[in-house]
Amino acid sequence: MGAVLNMRPDLFHAALVGVPFVDVINTMLDESIPLTVPEFEEWGNPKQKPAFDYMISYSPYDNIQAKPYPNMLVRTSFNDSQVGYWEPAKYVAKMRALRTDHNTLILKTNMNPAGHGGASGRYDKLHENAFDYAYFLTQMGSTISARSPYPI
Repeated sequence: MGAVLNMRPDLFHAALVGVPFVDVINTMLDESIPLTVPEFEEWGNPKQKPAFDYMISYSPYDNIQAKPYPNMLVRTSFNDSQVGYWEPAKYVAKMRALRTDHNTLILKTNMNPAGHGGASGRYDKLHENAFDYAYFLTQMGSTISARSPYPI
């Protein structure tokens, strides 16, 4: 979603950017991260110029521009072993600094036991899904009942 939102933000009113791999260059340059070296085959090795040039062309973090973006909910988990929480955090910080609109931009970091797939408990996962649905419903103009136990 990060690359798509940079390329064509005009196509969306709202977006959910879930556990986003958005800092492609910095992550792929860090060979101490467990998944980096095995993923050279799929993503390319940015230490090689052709791969770097291609990766930098779409890397979401590196291509944020001063322009309007849609409403966004960016979700991450503190204990995500595949995409560090700092990637979405710095993505949102740069987005807030550069974007030219006043649309909603929410960073929601799950601090409870959760990984790349979100919360691990069945009911916790349902609460996360309810949050996401509530976000999209409000973006579509719906209002949530004051009796809802899951206010956003």
